[in-house]
Amino acid sequence: MYIVVDNQTNLHRMETIKKTSKGILWTSYILQGIVIFMLLMGAVNNVLQTETAVKGAVEMGYPSEYVMALGMILVVSIVLYTMPKTMFIGGLLITAWLGGAVATHVIHKDHMTLTIYPVIFGVLVWVSVLLRNKKLRALL
Repeated sequence: MYIVVDNQTNLHRMETIKKTSKGILWTSYILQGIVIFMLLMGAVNNVLQTETAVKGAVEMGYPSEYVMALGMILVVSIVLYTMPKTMFIGGLLITAWLGGAVATHVIHKDHMTLTIYPVIFGVLVWVSVLLRNKKLRALL
């Protein structure tokens, strides 16, 4: 049995990693951390079915028996977003979640401030992904 190592591929990977500056990398980590922290607070409240989470969901028109399931969906999305290999999929799922939040606020004719927060977090999700992914940045 022979093991063939492609030095050019490894060299290309190392160059790609080195081309992302530490400042850009840390900026993406900080943005990702903010998004994760804020979404995780809501997800944990839903999973634990706190009075606030259940009351808020019911006021928005969601059945109380779905609160835990919604929290679990958000937890899975956050976990996927935290891992580098699944960050893109997690970002898509979180974006879908935030889109649902925007739609819910629009349907209930909530104040624009409540509607804009999910949009801002969606932008932060994708800025953090773009900062870390050279191939996505190349599309811009």
